[in-house]
Amino acid sequence: MDTPASADDRALVVSVRHATKRFGAVAALTDINLDVYRGEVVAILGPSGSGKSTLCRCINRLEHIDEGTIHIEGTEIPREGKDLALLRADLGMVFQSFNLFPHMTVLENVILGPVRVRKQTPAQATELALRLLAKTGIDGLADKYPANLSGGQQQRAAIARALAMGPRLMLFDEPTSALDPELVQGILDIMKALAADGMTMILVTHEVHFAREVADRIVFMVDGRIVEEGTPAQFFTQPKTERAARFLSQIMSYPVASFERHG
Repeated sequence: MDTPASADDRALVVSVRHATKRFGAVAALTDINLDVYRGEVVAILGPSGSGKSTLCRCINRLEHIDEGTIHIEGTEIPREGKDLALLRADLGMVFQSFNLFPHMTVLENVILGPVRVRKQTPAQATELALRLLAKTGIDGLADKYPANLSGGQQQRAAIARALAMGPRLMLFDEPTSALDPELVQGILDIMKALAADGMTMILVTHEVHFAREVADRIVFMVDGRIVEEGTPAQFFTQPKTERAARFLSQIMSYPVASFERHG
């Protein structure tokens, strides 16, 4: 995990080194090391309370790490101020709770960032927003307010809002967990299309079948630590640790016998 970026011919987008995060006496993250490369889709899996969402929030500096460093394309994330706001503008984040501004229409939600941060004209931002609303399947809802939308429609709007900033990295924190089951597939299809377009993505999810299909790499966390990582084929068919095998047996009816001790 500590191999220098020069050892890889791909562009390094995210570099997390020895990151630790505590909430009081509780260590939510302990000595996390993670690299994410341009165009890569990394899915973070693990049981509830394993630190998945905390890691995602730390990468976007919604939470401050207590130790270690996080770099985005070689720049360490500032702790606060204008520089942090500018860097965070390049990181699109989609939450499980949508976080749309309730007093704004869908269109107003989407154009806000491009106008205020990217300094686009309202006309330019509106043109971009309408394209993204069409891409996410809600172009007919531009004048609606969030309260008049279903959960799935709100999440589509949240994705369009994040994409409107032209992010270098998309962070998805359990984007389907608050949705009714029949609405989940539409959101996953949008994310699949983004992955196919080459968007760099970190995905915290409980949708393990989706992760297996879309991700380039699986990162498995337990108790605030990365226990193992590998390709979906490696992780889902030949987990390296007994803890990962046990996790798979609980959620996918995998036999624990699929675990093979390495080394």
